[in-house]
Amino acid sequence: MSSVTISAADVNKLRKATGAGLMDCKKALTESGGDFEAAIDYLRKKGQKVAAKRADRDASEGAAIALTTDAGDFGVALRLSCETDFVAKNDEFVGFAQSIAETALAAKADSKEAVEGLSFDGSTVGERITEMVGKIGEKIEVAEYATMNAEHVVPYIHAGNKIGVLVGLNKGSDAATAIGRDVAMQIAAMNPIAVDETSVPQDVKDREMAIGREKALAEGKPEQIVDKIAEGTLKKWYKENTLNNQAFVKDSGKTVGQAVSEAESGLAVTGFERLAVG
Repeated sequence: MSSVTISAADVNKLRKATGAGLMDCKKALTESGGDFEAAIDYLRKKGQKVAAKRADRDASEGAAIALTTDAGDFGVALRLSCETDFVAKNDEFVGFAQSIAETALAAKADSKEAVEGLSFDGSTVGERITEMVGKIGEKIEVAEYATMNAEHVVPYIHAGNKIGVLVGLNKGSDAATAIGRDVAMQIAAMNPIAVDETSVPQDVKDREMAIGREKALAEGKPEQIVDKIAEGTLKKWYKENTLNNQAFVKDSGKTVGQAVSEAESGLAVTGFERLAVG
């Protein structure tokens, strides 16, 4: 067992992220040598119900923007961060984030660094951010930036600029735009990890299989059927965490993939981006 010191703050952070009990969180961190991600896996292997891990667990405040070109074949999503909710809700700050996103869209900037170097209001985006920091007195930065190329890209901004979503589709039409917005709302609410099982990274699949095996063994299942149980667990994980396999929030009797294909023959989601504050 590790002799690493586990602070109350570490335990509380894990509890907030997973919903597990304090003592379970402390034990998980101790057994994992203080490694936060390993502690989450430890809890899952022990059968604890934990919250889904996502990169947007950042505690910073800010505003998320999602925009597309008039042609609808290219979009950008940007998260401008700040320190307090008071600043994040300020119209000037939200307008600043919108202007940066519009500048990035016009230039079709391909990275966060490229955005910061763009000409903006007589200087650069980076320089204007520095000026805003001096004016507001909080740390401000382009925390996340993503682009989307597709036959048709649908943007969506959710919950007062708390989440920005881009959905890529293989066709453009009024029907595609309508279902694309519904799918974007699904992505904002359900936070899928990938479009479908084929786009889930192999290391993630291996990890979920390993968790399924260890959990089955811990429950005393016969070793000869552990792999089958793990495969079933993985399939269930796909239904909960991949977009096309999730139950459609507007009609739980069908999957998102079915809803999209029914909206227009041959229509399919080709990709998505989701940037979230909080």
